[in-house]
Formats: sequence, structure tokens, C-alpha cells
Amino acid sequence: MEVLADFFAQYGDLLLQEAWNTILMTVISTFFAYVIGLPLGVALVVTSPKGLRPHRVVNAILGWIVNIGRSFPFIILLVVIIPFTRLLVGTSLGVAGAIVPLTVSAAPFVGRMVEQSLSEVDAGLIEAAQSFGASTWQIVWKVYLREGVSSLIRGVSIAYITIFGYAAMAGAVGAGGLGDLAIRYGYQRYIGSVMVAAVVICIIWVQLFQSIGDYAARKIDKRR
Repeated sequence: MEVLADFFAQYGDLLLQEAWNTILMTVISTFFAYVIGLPLGVALVVTSPKGLRPHRVVNAILGWIVNIGRSFPFIILLVVIIPFTRLLVGTSLGVAGAIVPLTVSAAPFVGRMVEQSLSEVDAGLIEAAQSFGASTWQIVWKVYLREGVSSLIRGVSIAYITIFGYAAMAGAVGAGGLGDLAIRYGYQRYIGSVMVAAVVICIIWVQLFQSIGDYAARKIDKRR
């Protein structure tokens, strides 16, 4: 116990600060990734061959954008868009500098997950809404999004955890957070206890967020 007390007295504030930085950049990046990815996923579903407004060219272009974005390694993207990041937020370092590449990397992934979630909605419900004369927007809002909300929440959990992993990777190039802490103290200074503590915090937070997401999805799921 005395060893733990000494450890937290020396590194506790630092661990809390970097854990907060990681959570902050992850939450903000997830939000903006959904601001971009949600309409992108909806557009993919609506313009698909069996969608409400089939359009082969638009669907193909959106599909290419998503596939290219998903295939780009994050660590490379992080470096490539540094000028764009500086243009938007004025820096490529710290929490602000990490949010832009995290969002750009995650948005195509989110778009594909949204597409998959909405594709699971019962086609009979969509046909019923069409027979009542519902507009495309009404079907998207009242059928696709409402009926697919449980799957969408599960998608949020997966997307958040994926971005959380990216955020730790971003620490390798000065973004701060637990990844940066683990590298600077655990690897460069050979303080293994700090690296272990950072990993434990990551595991606990991911497990907690996943559990909350699963619980919320089960409570909302109308099929249960």
C-alpha cells in the first residue's frame, strides 16, 4: 500500500490529466465523426440500388470515399494532414491537434457502420411508410433512425473505442494523452509502472464505456 501511495503521489495528477485529455479528444472526435458520418451513412442507404432514391453514380462515389478513408493508415494520415490541421485549429499538437485527424479518420468508418445499422431495418416497415405517402425525409427520420437506434448505439460504442485506440496512437506524435504518457515515461524513461497504469486506465475506461453502450442498446431495443 505504501508503494502505491508513493506512486500516486508522484504520478497521480499526471495520470489523471492525461486520462482526461484522452477522454476529451475522443469524445469530441466521436461527436464530429458522427456529424459527418451519420449523414454519409444515410446517403449510402438512400442511394443504394434498393434505397429510397437509388442513384448508382452518387452511391459509387460515396462508397469510394468511405473505402479510401477507411483504408488509409491512421499514423500516416496523422502526418499527411498536418497542414490542414494547422489551418483549422492553429496547431498540430495537443488535444486540439489530435481532434482533426481523429475525426477525418473515423468519419468514413462511422459512415459505413451507420449504413450497416440502417440496412438492418425491416424492409416491411419502409414499404408500409411509403404506402402511407411518407416522404423520404420522414422515412429516414421516423423509420430508419428510430427503428435502427439500438444498432446505432452499439455502433457508437464501437466507434468510440476505435477512436480511443487511435487517440493513444496519436500520442506518439505529440498529441498528448495516455499514449503520449506511456511512451514518454514507460518507454523513453523506462518507468514501467507508469506504462502499466496507463494501460490499466485504458482497459477500465473501454470496458466501462462498452458496458454502458450495451446496456443502453438493450433498454432501447424494441424487439426485446
